[in-house]
Amino acid sequence: MKENELKSAQDEQDARLRARALLARAVPGDRLMLADATLLAALDGSRALTPNERQALSASPLTLRRFRHLSLQRHAAVQSQVPQAANDPVWGGSSGMLRAAASAAMLESLVTDDSCWTLHFLQIGEGEGWQVILSLSAEAPFAARLLRERVMVRVIDGGGAIVLQGRLDADGEYECSWPFATAPAHHFQLYGAGFAVEPVAP
Repeated sequence: MKENELKSAQDEQDARLRARALLARAVPGDRLMLADATLLAALDGSRALTPNERQALSASPLTLRRFRHLSLQRHAAVQSQVPQAANDPVWGGSSGMLRAAASAAMLESLVTDDSCWTLHFLQIGEGEGWQVILSLSAEAPFAARLLRERVMVRVIDGGGAIVLQGRLDADGEYECSWPFATAPAHHFQLYGAGFAVEPVAP
């Protein structure tokens, strides 16, 4: 294995260990701070978490664990409901983590664990915000199907907030303005360093 591959694997492991530590940490008097209905609404995109709710989520490991459990349940349900054409792979979602190297410098891109999706971040001028571009790899086994059916997709952060949502263009990309005040690397760190790309139910 090449040196850069070893470093990449170590960065990914470090990010996962940090996320696990965030979920496993003990907070005195911790309790479920948000109702399941609120968490589920954030997951399906019908209502984003308010700033106070996002703060409550990030401060409560118990609520974060509940949110992760509901997210995994929803992911499994989506996978079981998507119809599969003959010889056409099903895609129910992809997830990824912010790597340690990216968190220490300006974030340029994030890649899902299955290498099928990439988020690119382009800074606009000095202090004028960012553009975020979601790209589908042409090598993804489900790429042809998603482009053919023009499936609507979205990206959510570790707190359930929508980073972007829309239909891919003919090149397998979707671009929009970065919707948060904080820079991308810092933002993802605040919410467990994770993100997910999901199909949006019609």
